[in-house]
Amino acid sequence: MNPSSGLFEAFLKCPTKCYLRSVGEVGSGNAYAEWAQVQNDTYRTESTKRLMEEVPEAERAISPPTTDDIKAAKWRVAKDVHLQAGTLESRLHAVERFPSEGRGRPAQFATIRFIPFNKLTKDDRLLVAFDALVLSEAVGREVRLAKIIHGDGQAVLKVKIASPMGTLREQTGKMQAVLTGSTPPDLVLNRYCTECEFRDRCRQKALEKDDLSLLSGMAEKERKEYHATGIFTVTQLSFTFRPRRRPKRLRDKRERYHHSLKALAIREKKIHIVGSPELKIEGTPVYLDVEGIPDRAFYYLIGIRVREGDSVSQHSLWADTLNDERTIWHQFLEIIRTVANPTLIHYGSYEKTFFRTMCERYGGPEDGSVAAVAIAGARNLVSFMFAAVYFPTYSNGLKDIAGWLGYRWSSGITSGIESLIWRVKWELSKSALVRQRLITYNEDDCRALQGVTESLARIASPTVCHEVEAAELPEIVQTSSPSFRDGLWGPFSSPVAAFEEINRAAKWDYQRNRVYVRSDDVPRRSAKAKAQMTKRSTRINKEMTCEPMLCCPSCGKTLHRKGLRSKKLYDIRFSRFGVRRWVVMYHFATYWCYRCKKYFGEPEPFWSSGIVGRNVVVFVVFGTIDLCMPQRAVTECLNRLFGLGLQQGVVHRLKAGAAEYYADTRAGILAGLVRGNLIHADETPIVLKKKRGYVWVLAGFRSVVYYYSETREADFVHELLAGFKGVLVSDFYAAYDSVPCSQQKCLIHLVRDLNDAVLDDPYDEDLRNIVTDFADLIGSIVKTIDRWGLKRRFLGKHLVGVDRFYRKLTKSALSSEVALKWRERFVGGRETLFTFLKHDGVPWNNNNAERAIKAFARLRRTIVGLSTPTGIDEYLILLSVCQTCRYSDVDFLGFLLSGEKDFDAFATRSRR
Repeated sequence: MNPSSGLFEAFLKCPTKCYLRSVGEVGSGNAYAEWAQVQNDTYRTESTKRLMEEVPEAERAISPPTTDDIKAAKWRVAKDVHLQAGTLESRLHAVERFPSEGRGRPAQFATIRFIPFNKLTKDDRLLVAFDALVLSEAVGREVRLAKIIHGDGQAVLKVKIASPMGTLREQTGKMQAVLTGSTPPDLVLNRYCTECEFRDRCRQKALEKDDLSLLSGMAEKERKEYHATGIFTVTQLSFTFRPRRRPKRLRDKRERYHHSLKALAIREKKIHIVGSPELKIEGTPVYLDVEGIPDRAFYYLIGIRVREGDSVSQHSLWADTLNDERTIWHQFLEIIRTVANPTLIHYGSYEKTFFRTMCERYGGPEDGSVAAVAIAGARNLVSFMFAAVYFPTYSNGLKDIAGWLGYRWSSGITSGIESLIWRVKWELSKSALVRQRLITYNEDDCRALQGVTESLARIASPTVCHEVEAAELPEIVQTSSPSFRDGLWGPFSSPVAAFEEINRAAKWDYQRNRVYVRSDDVPRRSAKAKAQMTKRSTRINKEMTCEPMLCCPSCGKTLHRKGLRSKKLYDIRFSRFGVRRWVVMYHFATYWCYRCKKYFGEPEPFWSSGIVGRNVVVFVVFGTIDLCMPQRAVTECLNRLFGLGLQQGVVHRLKAGAAEYYADTRAGILAGLVRGNLIHADETPIVLKKKRGYVWVLAGFRSVVYYYSETREADFVHELLAGFKGVLVSDFYAAYDSVPCSQQKCLIHLVRDLNDAVLDDPYDEDLRNIVTDFADLIGSIVKTIDRWGLKRRFLGKHLVGVDRFYRKLTKSALSSEVALKWRERFVGGRETLFTFLKHDGVPWNNNNAERAIKAFARLRRTIVGLSTPTGIDEYLILLSVCQTCRYSDVDFLGFLLSGEKDFDAFATRSRR
């Protein structure tokens, strides 16, 4: 489809709307969108008629058929002009022709567009410029001027086309890319969704994807920054929040807004509090809500709700026309004067604009009067809540928050934009029923405002005694509390008893000691007797003289002797139950090889030509990786206990050298995993200096490997797993689905999702039946595993139960949308949910990878925000060695001391 003016108008609002219209999709309906279309068509018809009547009949034209006719036209005004120029087309509302100003000068044209609104936007100027661009290319003449006739008074705005032309060509280029692309544009909810006929369709898609655009307060720039770091869903964002202690210099300044905390509140369905907000309402609370028509700057209804003790009074001040606006303003001031010590409370900035506008138009109350003091001290609840109270709603709108608290609107009007339609209906019909519906809607807003205010007062001060009409507030989480900071791995609880037993069976220690011990020989032996630490003989400090070198160790040629040197080696010695400093004075000769161009002669115990020995490096790696000590603490420990006098930079270089030494070891671990028949995969974010990244974990039964990447894209894991033909156990992240191998999804993730669904809809019988059947099936499988281990000959019998579960699931007559969604998920993932029943040694959960993630999480708390991509990769090499030792029942410290790079060789020697 060619880019047209209609598609361009849709594109300016939303690229998705433009694409859907281009493919002919029909929207599900939107009362405002339909009403606005009728308003546009009516205004265009009436304005066109009025314009044509101002021109003699002989100088009028209707739908000129060709561009040649337009060039040679004699008419002055033409309406409904359909033009196509190249790939662009437009149906112009009207075109005005200006006669030639002299011989040899062609006639000029100006496009005209009719817009019913009094206030114009930059999009309106781009639309009329688009019309002018199409006309210019169609007739081959430059169109310099366009007109917009708009508003109730038929005001005329002249637009010079040269000004918006740069922006216009940029936007049309983007629109053509959307229309010619093979895939639809990314779905992004925006402020225009309430006016769009595809509103319900797009919101449902966004909810299914858990898209970040659901958070209405997030700007496009912020959303793109999160996408660049691999965060695409609200749930992913929720795991990035970490409470921070504010510096003293910022204690008195406003806390910044945390989108991640908003996402966390939504995920946990709890109110989260930052700091200690206090909502002080001194005097009599007066709840204010104003209805108006922004396009006309006309306020037609003022709702006032006054609470004095236990009594509540409601006032509704109605204006039929703009002339009545002064009357209701003075009535409002008079009501405020009768209230003892009033405190005005409103929601949002609309009422602040109302106060300012009314004072400018009709004069404000006298300085120092009760009304003047109340208006000056009016409390905006949004300002109080901002960055302090996070409700589990996607927006901070009054409708969302009050609705979450349990309030309902009885008028049938669901939004402010819908109230505009009913106001226009009243102006046309003067119906008392329509007027009463608007007043009831305003009263509901005031009542909801009162409820939200009292709920916030209870949050800020639990001693407030006012009763809230909605349900009791749910659990409130204070982000500064120690329990919140420490609760990273919360307990699992479920209304389904079988789920708790299944969750206990997924514990790493439980499986290690009770399940794998029945399936594998190595843990059976290690369960009986752990490997003993390697004995080391103790020696006193001494001097050593090195033997002279006869030839070059690289090329075998004669070496040139440069001279004698003496150098101290600072090292430590590990004994069975202790460690001590060990200093050796080496006397040696240095040599030069003319062929290799290298110096030789320094004794091997010196690590990387420094002054320390290998055991100091072992101490550094053991402290930073296994004990998760910061490098500063390791440096202090070496200097304080052994008097080595090292700088922190030296410790950093020792860690980097150790990572280089064991780089081949990590590569060998990965190669072994890829050659094997089972890999557990997972990923987690990491915050580095000035950027974010991801750490990928690949784990087997006896080995773990960690890798860093800047994004969460699937290409990286595909590269790591190239050639793998076994079974990949993972969570439900889509990047793993495209790996060409057998898949087993983590059922414990599925159990937790099902548990959340049951908690969200506790009275959904269809959902509960599905969950109960699935729990019975998994429970019986877990019992078999607990008795016989992960052996296919015992697990295969449960394939019959799986078939029975799916037959019942597909034949059940489900009426719940949630249950239907879960049935679709079960049916779509059948091939990846029960793969473990057909293989030996394949677990039903991703426990090995998650255990490895927890090990990295402990290390991450030490290095978060302090490392670089190179530094984090060094940590991951050493952590791969450490965790592989742990999974293989090998002593990590002993492995480092041995100098070995092969785990099997070290384990075999240790067992001997």
